[in-house]
Amino acid sequence: MNLSLDLLLGFALFALVTSITPGPNNTMLLASGVNFGFNRTIPHMLGISCGFFLLVVAVGFGLGAVFQAYPILYTVLRYVGAAYLLYLAWKIAHSGPVGDSAHGEAKPISYLGAAAFQWVNPKAWIMAIGAISTYTPMQGYFYNVVIIAAVFAIINLPSVGLWAACGTLLRNVLKDPRWLRVFNWGMAALLVISLYPLLLESSLTHCFNRRPDAC
Repeated sequence: MNLSLDLLLGFALFALVTSITPGPNNTMLLASGVNFGFNRTIPHMLGISCGFFLLVVAVGFGLGAVFQAYPILYTVLRYVGAAYLLYLAWKIAHSGPVGDSAHGEAKPISYLGAAAFQWVNPKAWIMAIGAISTYTPMQGYFYNVVIIAAVFAIINLPSVGLWAACGTLLRNVLKDPRWLRVFNWGMAALLVISLYPLLLESSLTHCFNRRPDAC
């Protein structure tokens, strides 16, 4: 079966819903918009979309099968992801005042850092596996994988950008260092809460060990 227009439209809706709903990426972008502004957050946004594009392509070209063959790799992924999320939560919690961000030690996440994070982000893995297992026809499979990954990245970029824009709009509200501190600690707490599915036998386990459409 070819990638029909109806299937592509259904996938586009799936990509929009999964990209725009809350998760570690969007939580960090909201905080980055508040602390650093929209322009300085653009590399972070681009890193998410490009890193996710490569992840979807890798899953489509067989990376998921590697995790099925070597389950220990999934355990490593979970704990590396947990450690990195804790580090990012610490950085957000200790971000400086809005007006001093450009001159202080705090810096927004880089393009490469955001791209690398997708490989240990549990939500990104679930999104990638769901896209490949549900929306990628076997006829012309490799071509369809690239199309699916490209469409996902194109929809993902403005979706995550919306969170950065919302954070930028909050900058004026959070000029008071006390309220900014409360906000940053709140965002850090949300990231820590997102560790719950990462440290348990979460949805990824079912994706790797059951039928692909179980994701």
